[in-house]
Amino acid sequence: MVSIQWLKLTAGGALISFVGFNAAVSSSSWIGEPAIASEPTAVQSRPTPASSPQLLAQAQIKKIQIVFPGRADATDLKTKIEAVATFLTREMGMPVEGVIADETAAVEALRANRADVAFLSSRPALKAQQLANAKLYLAEVRPNYSGGHTYRSIFVVPKDSSLKTRASNKQTLEQLRGKKVAFTSPTSGSGFIFPVAEMVKQGLVPNRDRVKDFFQQVTYGNGYSGALQAVLRGQADVATVSEYTLRPPYITEAEAQKLRILAFMANVPAHGVAIDDDMPTATRNKLINAMMKLNEPANNKLLKDLGNATNLVRVDHDRHLSPMREALKRAGIE
Repeated sequence: MVSIQWLKLTAGGALISFVGFNAAVSSSSWIGEPAIASEPTAVQSRPTPASSPQLLAQAQIKKIQIVFPGRADATDLKTKIEAVATFLTREMGMPVEGVIADETAAVEALRANRADVAFLSSRPALKAQQLANAKLYLAEVRPNYSGGHTYRSIFVVPKDSSLKTRASNKQTLEQLRGKKVAFTSPTSGSGFIFPVAEMVKQGLVPNRDRVKDFFQQVTYGNGYSGALQAVLRGQADVATVSEYTLRPPYITEAEAQKLRILAFMANVPAHGVAIDDDMPTATRNKLINAMMKLNEPANNKLLKDLGNATNLVRVDHDRHLSPMREALKRAGIE
């Protein structure tokens, strides 16, 4: 009993609706452009222990709804998610439904008890813990992550740039004073939060609000590709991105040959699987074990087809996300 649906947000970020769900069929019909409700539906607050005991809520779970991230470079994502949901339905002995949504919608769905599980990057995972008491139990391992389930945030410059990698990050990054920078986005972990936190750590700026005083020009690429293209086109002297973006689909192999890494920060937490706190412990453990079976050779293609992850590993939520917490605090970001 598998279904794929879209989760939409209004421009202001309020949850509107789930659409395209048909519980009566065993395989989903795909809605390429979701219908939008004319009026936003109210998002109810999470039940309080006094009015609705958690044990009662846990006893009522009859299906599991997982939010999967959309990917611009993915082909036939609906079919791939459906295959994973089918596998998990079989392993769990209960319906598992797939939802495609961005991370803002995913966190809101967890908060409003409209989803049980979500694939999230580190900062949204912290927000999910704050708003829904959801925690990461699994993290993705990718072959292009230098730390397996952690990766590097990097400063990238043209290959022929006069900027040099010095003995320390402080000496290296000091050269950027008065230069033009292209950050990925104001919310990106590897493309903004970690680079700014490193600059604060090295005493180059006091917080994120003063970055504009350090650089001659600050722009945002609206994604990894945009930030890298700003450097390739000579619009910026340096870009901040994730280490795995120096290859297709973000840029071409030929473009990658024109760039080099100036400096890096390690231990950016990999994306992972967050599970809501109202899922019964036994069900949660069974789901984790089922998802870990995606690492097995017979099932591994299902996981790989979702993105670039080759394996899932168990992680401690607080330990895994500690570097992000520290970076946010250092950069002065709530």
